[in-house]
Amino acid sequence: MQNSGKNPAVNLGEEIKEGNALLQLLKEEQAVLINADVEALARLAEEKNKVVVRMTELAQRRHRTLTAAGMEASEAGMKTWLKTAPPAAVQAWDALLELAKEAKELNRVNGLLIGKHMARTQTALNVLHGSPQSGNMYGPNGQSTGQAASRKLVVG
Repeated sequence: MQNSGKNPAVNLGEEIKEGNALLQLLKEEQAVLINADVEALARLAEEKNKVVVRMTELAQRRHRTLTAAGMEASEAGMKTWLKTAPPAAVQAWDALLELAKEAKELNRVNGLLIGKHMARTQTALNVLHGSPQSGNMYGPNGQSTGQAASRKLVVG
């Protein structure tokens, strides 16, 4: 095995550990979003930020090591280096890529959940401000208050 100064895989175990921590936090975030627990979201956001900062530091370290080994500091450079790497390094890299793929999907779903909460909140705010978005609301005179009945022009 190459010496640790030129071995980009030396910290892959740590990256995998942090990736698993991020996955766990994303799963917790999903449960919190489903339960609409706003207070827990703030705590999770702070924890996620710490994990992401640590993962970024580890990736930057790997990129510096790749450069020291004469490779491009990128995923392509890592793939090139892995062609001559021990099987354990290849397996660790594949595991890290799989974690990243799973985290990306969880993050996408959580984003959709956040979008639904925001839409629901915006609808509630519109109702409170007297400007409902649907035409099935009625005013004090019994007439529909839908926006389809009125046209607003902006001149200028």
